[in-house]
Amino acid sequence: MTNAPAPASAPAPASPVASVRRASLTRQLLLWSLGALALVWASFVLIGYQTGVHEADELTDGHLASVAALLLNLRASEAMEEPQITPRAATPWLKSHDYQQSLSVVQWDAQGRLLHHTGAAPLPSFRGDDGFASMTLGPDGAVWRSFSQWDAARTRRITVLLELRERDELAEDIAEQMIEPGLWLLPVVSLALGLALWRGLRPLYALSADVAALDPASTQRLASRHAWSEFESVVASINTLLDRQQAAMVRERRLANEVAHELRTPLSSIALQASALGGDLDDAARQQAVARIGEDALRAGHVLNQLLALARASRAELHEVKAPVDVSALARAVCADYAQAAWQRGDEIALSAPPSLVVPGHAVLLEMALRNLVENALKHTPEGTSIAVQLGVADGAGGAWLQISDDGARSRSDGDGAAPAAQRDSLHLGHEILRRVADIHGGHFGKAEAHAPFTTCYRLDLPEAAVMLAG
Repeated sequence: MTNAPAPASAPAPASPVASVRRASLTRQLLLWSLGALALVWASFVLIGYQTGVHEADELTDGHLASVAALLLNLRASEAMEEPQITPRAATPWLKSHDYQQSLSVVQWDAQGRLLHHTGAAPLPSFRGDDGFASMTLGPDGAVWRSFSQWDAARTRRITVLLELRERDELAEDIAEQMIEPGLWLLPVVSLALGLALWRGLRPLYALSADVAALDPASTQRLASRHAWSEFESVVASINTLLDRQQAAMVRERRLANEVAHELRTPLSSIALQASALGGDLDDAARQQAVARIGEDALRAGHVLNQLLALARASRAELHEVKAPVDVSALARAVCADYAQAAWQRGDEIALSAPPSLVVPGHAVLLEMALRNLVENALKHTPEGTSIAVQLGVADGAGGAWLQISDDGARSRSDGDGAAPAAQRDSLHLGHEILRRVADIHGGHFGKAEAHAPFTTCYRLDLPEAAVMLAG
């Protein structure tokens, strides 16, 4: 039994990015420029052709009338005893539009007797109106343009004729003479226009190359050599974005370091206590190790909750729309939620706020900021601390503010209670969340001056245009 040959592997599909061809601005400008040039050129050709036909008509009609007047005044046929037919001599070296040699002349006397006939035109009728006319003559039905006129004494009548085909050929020749330079000039202009566009867009190519070479992780910025007025806003915007990117990366690195520091201690302690549980421990030491593991697990969970809060703040900044939020109602709800925890610690928590303080913002983020401030006050102060949640409107500026004040530092100095183990945690991560919420709302967060009897105060200010105090 023979083995069937393995099927040939199918070629790898092309990358979608590689298969998509980007549109070129240079090609777009060149096509539009050449299209406009071709449209203008075609319009001039059409106008030139119509003008050539019109001028050929006027030129031939004027020439017919001039020849008729000249021959009437010369009276060249008076010396002739009989009518003479003088055919035009062949002139193959002349162009077809040299219509001076193609004119036909017919003269009659007053009685209609033929006096003179020259040219290739068939003999027209003696009777007819004076002036210009188009008549069909001969067996082939050719159309001739004619001009007829009597002399002053009305003793002789003359008719000068020109075949209409020659006049049309003259008009076409004039139009062709106008088109031919354009046919030669259009490729030259296209080439020159393409070179001019390429040379004019060189600053744009340089800017694109510099942007493509930028490294967001470095402190590199676009050089000032792109000093074109059209590029000022683009260069400024790109540099601003790079500055924001750099600042965000610095914040993220600092945040990552803080998170690593926050998690390293409880995780190391958990690992150490878990290792100790495997050894010979008495009941008291074993219970102490288990309690320490639980405490460190709660500390690690708290850090993870802070990280989730940061993620929610970033998502709200990108996707959620600001709406009117009553921060007084939020503060009352938050204080009510933490009242039990404060009572269990022997703390006092109070609220000082107007009946209603409405600001445009994100309700989820503002509530998260309030909860974070209250949690920090409960976690990082000794038992028996007085905590005050205060809201109001800044004097004059009209901006809203909310702050948390406590007397935890005085309590520690008096020795009224020992700080909990969680007090050793850094507050930087929680403060980073509050700063992120403040930035999203266009405000500011930081430590503020504490008024007696309080010793510590953290305040969140919102911009003045965002405040509506409900009655």
